[in-house]
Amino acid sequence: MKRKTGLHELYARNPERAELRLFNRRSDPLTRRGFISGLSQMSAAIGAAIVYSRFMPAGLIPAAWAESGASFEIEGKDGLTVLNDRPLNAETPAHLLNDDITPANRLFIRNNGIPPSVPADVANWTLRITGESVRQEKTFTLFELQKRFKQVDLQLVLECGGNGRSEFFPPASGNQWTHGAVGCPAFNGIHLKDVLEDCGVKDNAVYIGYRGADTHLSGDPSKQPISRGVPIAKALEFESMIAWGMNGAPLHPMNGFPLRLALGGWPASVSGKWLTEIMVRDRIHDGEKMDGSSYRVPCKPVAPGVEVADENMCIIESMPVKSLITSHESGVRLPLGEVLNLHGHAWAGDRSVSRLDVSIDFGQTWIAAGLQQPANRLAWQHWDAEIQFPEQGYYEVWARATDSSGVSQPMVMPGWNPKGYLNNATHRIAVYAV
Repeated sequence: MKRKTGLHELYARNPERAELRLFNRRSDPLTRRGFISGLSQMSAAIGAAIVYSRFMPAGLIPAAWAESGASFEIEGKDGLTVLNDRPLNAETPAHLLNDDITPANRLFIRNNGIPPSVPADVANWTLRITGESVRQEKTFTLFELQKRFKQVDLQLVLECGGNGRSEFFPPASGNQWTHGAVGCPAFNGIHLKDVLEDCGVKDNAVYIGYRGADTHLSGDPSKQPISRGVPIAKALEFESMIAWGMNGAPLHPMNGFPLRLALGGWPASVSGKWLTEIMVRDRIHDGEKMDGSSYRVPCKPVAPGVEVADENMCIIESMPVKSLITSHESGVRLPLGEVLNLHGHAWAGDRSVSRLDVSIDFGQTWIAAGLQQPANRLAWQHWDAEIQFPEQGYYEVWARATDSSGVSQPMVMPGWNPKGYLNNATHRIAVYAV
């Protein structure tokens, strides 16, 4: 059987050879041999002359082709792209994330096991607080949580640690997310800190861990599909929540109904869904997907494709600076002379975003966008920019965020890691000026 090679894989293996194979486009324009004809072929395939082609990096997959996927109907979700159906995982195309507050029907789905069947009457759903470092173990019903503790609404960024995995080469195993495993809804619930302090946290507390009601894919009740956690300092932050609602409505069944953790700025895997237990630990939590290569990256940079020993892997904590262009679907056509009004979001894990710049000439020059402050800490920040194009042809709009510590998104893939985590390369869309 003949094996088909995908576009990302073809480029990743050898970008120069890929361009020669597809377009006869050589990497170095100074050689000129084959370069002009290669650009002509690429332009013909894209459907327009590539303006600023002299600045186009060799081996760059045009944004017009970089993302693909088919929509699939999921009850209560709109337009998501399914990556896996057992367990169900689905992402949201970037242009469907244009709302400043992510609607429930547009928030991505990341499951590790089989979601539970939850009865409509969930007032008696219970949450246990246990562990070596809790002074008094307690059990609360959902009704008690809602009545006993101060309620709060916070906008929090949840992003899968593997968002952007599809661009890594050598390929990394797991769901091949493009850019849509992220969102920033307004969560409705209570401070996790208030519940932990009600039970009492011992001085030797190091971590919390969670358990949920979802079941392992094998059906074995002794196995947990996922049980992760965070250091106690993160758990006690003002923004760390136990949530039962999203945007003023109950959580979507695929996003944790009736109860979940919402710990913004860190991999979404720490924000356990269908929450039934929180353990206050005197050690780093040792639940499912806390060891090995799960949600870990090499402590030091490694060469692509090498094996990394478990002891040389570090747990992912705060997510890196990142941004999205959401106002237009990649491939938008704009009459020459009209202004392209851009809108999007930027976020930076535990940090804030200090600036957002856009480029239309493959990163040669940058234009500062208007950047808003976040609604609250750990919410994403919205940005806007106006762009005009100098002549007809094909362009790419790139967005680059810089965080409060001066760290910017890379324009190329960041360091390779075995599981394809933390891709925060600049987001880009294709635009045709016609």
